[in-house]
Amino acid sequence: MKTVLAFPAVLLATALAACQAPPPPSTAEIEATAMHARQAGDHQAERRVRTWASKGMPVAERELALVYQPRPERRDDALRLFEQAARAGDAEAAFEMGQMRRPDAPGQAWSWYRMAAKRQHARAALMLGLLAANGEGVAKNPAEAARWLSVASELGNPHAMFLLYNAYREGRGVERDVDKGLALLEESAHHDYPPAIQELAMTVQADDALRAGHLLKEATEHRHNNWNRF
Repeated sequence: MKTVLAFPAVLLATALAACQAPPPPSTAEIEATAMHARQAGDHQAERRVRTWASKGMPVAERELALVYQPRPERRDDALRLFEQAARAGDAEAAFEMGQMRRPDAPGQAWSWYRMAAKRQHARAALMLGLLAANGEGVAKNPAEAARWLSVASELGNPHAMFLLYNAYREGRGVERDVDKGLALLEESAHHDYPPAIQELAMTVQADDALRAGHLLKEATEHRHNNWNRF
């Protein structure tokens, strides 16, 4: 009789334990903890991220890989974690795989960037445009470059808008269209991309000297920004 009663009791205890278990961390919590681990060298924070990653959470795998990324002795671990997260659907992890593979294996980088770009990652699409334009990892192809720059532009990347402006102005990979190019230049400048602001100032100089002056001042103010964020 005692054995019969014990089984439901075990089930009840298990159910209560599950109810009392803390909820899984949010994406924001994982990213904030990992950022603290990177910036402050907080080993406890790193252990928390490692614990979450060990449970197969793609965001935690990606963030732990970012912690490991600057450490040469952890390069293989970073690659493994980025790949696991990317294959689980994390676009940022796929982009970072491309970044790590680009110096020594640009052909592989292309595949990872494409995976990220297909998941609406703007910088990955920008990188595909640059690789195709320069013939890095793939055959040089202006039309392919313009296609990916268009994707990145539609996703809001101002660097891609600026490059696509030049493509339309010169008819490189696309049919020459000055008006469309100027619209892209305006949009890129609107996103505070310094080269676009400066180029726009030079473009409007003849017709609107006052605006050109304001734009040049704005471009100067933005030069201290980290352009890599684009």
